[in-house]
Amino acid sequence: MLSMIRSVIRTQWPGIPLQFMLLIGAFSFAVGCSSTPKNADPTAKKNVSGTDESIFLGDTIEKNYDPNVIMKRGEAFFEKEEYAEAIVEYNHFLDLHRTHVLAPYAAFRVGESQMKRAKGIERDPEPIQKAIESFERLRREYPGSRYDGPSSEKLQECHDLLAQMHLFVGQFYYRRGSYLAAAHRFDQIMKVYPDKSVAPDALYFLALSYHDLGADDWASEKLTLLAEKYPNSTHSKEGAKLLAKINGGKPTAVAAKKQDEPASVEASPSSSGDQSSLAAGVVPETTGSSLRIPSANGLAPSFVTCRIGAWC
Repeated sequence: MLSMIRSVIRTQWPGIPLQFMLLIGAFSFAVGCSSTPKNADPTAKKNVSGTDESIFLGDTIEKNYDPNVIMKRGEAFFEKEEYAEAIVEYNHFLDLHRTHVLAPYAAFRVGESQMKRAKGIERDPEPIQKAIESFERLRREYPGSRYDGPSSEKLQECHDLLAQMHLFVGQFYYRRGSYLAAAHRFDQIMKVYPDKSVAPDALYFLALSYHDLGADDWASEKLTLLAEKYPNSTHSKEGAKLLAKINGGKPTAVAAKKQDEPASVEASPSSSGDQSSLAAGVVPETTGSSLRIPSANGLAPSFVTCRIGAWC
């Protein structure tokens, strides 16, 4: 290499002394040998362990259709916690390779990725709802797969989260004084998720909402149910106090209804029970129906409507 450098220098600068040429050549050789690669930027994004980063580069037919390449991309995004991109890859896999041996796994990963996107019970429930759709799709399209059991467990987790979200929103409305919207949320929990851990709280706040709406007969029924079904719940003592306050030491509404049921079948609307109901602003119960709707007059003192655009 030194001889080559000397020949170049003699050609370009024939008058330069030999010693100077040797010095320049040695310096150039030292600089060339010391040019080692620099350390990687510590702030650069960490590569996924065991992942060939070339799967993210280019746009070839193989990379767009090969099931192994698509699955590797999905797994790499999932490990990087880039769940939206992972969902795209897993769904791409399912669109092209629905009968592949890894298709149930891809469907399961879609549901897991959606659950990872959820930010808490106080945030948008859409990722949890989409996770439920994904796990239900897995169980429907790949029955008996090895992911059938795990997907069932994930479905229970998703429904637990949705029930907690409904309770959170209902309590938010209750604190704002939007009692009708709150009652709607709590009632939905009791209808859809009566076996979830939030059911006792939902039942208590449903009774509170009815009480603040002026429908004490409904509140009394819910508080009685709370005492009977969830005697050891967090709000059992508060519920018992409110029930005693509503009834004023009298039998509960449910107990009174059971005692008077045989005699009230043929009762006329002018009976004392109906007169008291009308005075309280409640429409009397009709034969064959258990639904009683508070009248506008009965709800007027504390009724707060849902604003337009509110999540009711």
